[in-house]
Amino acid sequence: MTRDEFNAFCANLKATTHVVQWGNADVWKVGGKVFAICGWNDGKDAFTFKATDLAFEVLDDEPGIRPAPYLASRGMKWLQVYEERGMSDTSLREHIVTSYDLVVAKLTKKARAELGV
Repeated sequence: MTRDEFNAFCANLKATTHVVQWGNADVWKVGGKVFAICGWNDGKDAFTFKATDLAFEVLDDEPGIRPAPYLASRGMKWLQVYEERGMSDTSLREHIVTSYDLVVAKLTKKARAELGV
């Protein structure tokens, strides 16, 4: 997946916002909460997302995938695909949607209603 494809995919998820921060990273949010990031890999594209407990346990040792710098070191279950061989585009899209869903589930009922999610 390219950065442009990543941004287009995230833009198509409902009620998302995009900012560029943290050293030119594309940061995607829903309800003001981050669910996906592209950047943070010494100038190369890397894709970071929130993971379920099971996905974090299974994927963190796979080639091309690691616990996300900064986030995982703070005890959060975030993964980063930093090499092409880490995950297929289809799987990456599925994990981004799961990350989005995990973040939406943590929003208040009022916030979800306001966003229509």
